[in-house]
Amino acid sequence: MIEYKDIHEFSAKELERLFLSVEWSSGHYPDKLVVAMRNFETVYSAWDGDKLVGMIGAMDDGIMTAYVHYLLVDPEYHGQTIGRTLVGMVKEHYKDYLRIAVIGYDKEIKFYENCGFVRSEESSPLFITSLWT
Repeated sequence: MIEYKDIHEFSAKELERLFLSVEWSSGHYPDKLVVAMRNFETVYSAWDGDKLVGMIGAMDDGIMTAYVHYLLVDPEYHGQTIGRTLVGMVKEHYKDYLRIAVIGYDKEIKFYENCGFVRSEESSPLFITSLWT
């Protein structure tokens, strides 16, 4: 049974395993991820016993706009509605905000649309990054 938690403290090993399970290059920087999770405004995580199997992290301006930065679910747990549940938790947390934004990679667009997000016709995400995924 999956348990959901509202915590900001994770071990480097837990984060490294989860991020690399979805082949995100940020998983190669687990010590930085530990600090990042502490600094996010909102972090919800999914656990199978003591195994971190999913998480979502969001930042906000305190009143109007929230930005979902991380949403990842261990591929072994895909199809169990973990991602949808985590998005629902963020949507509920930010229900009084005017905008919740997310950058979805092209292969994930349908998932986000099914969660209620709408693709912008007049804007595109832009990056300056050292990460390769």
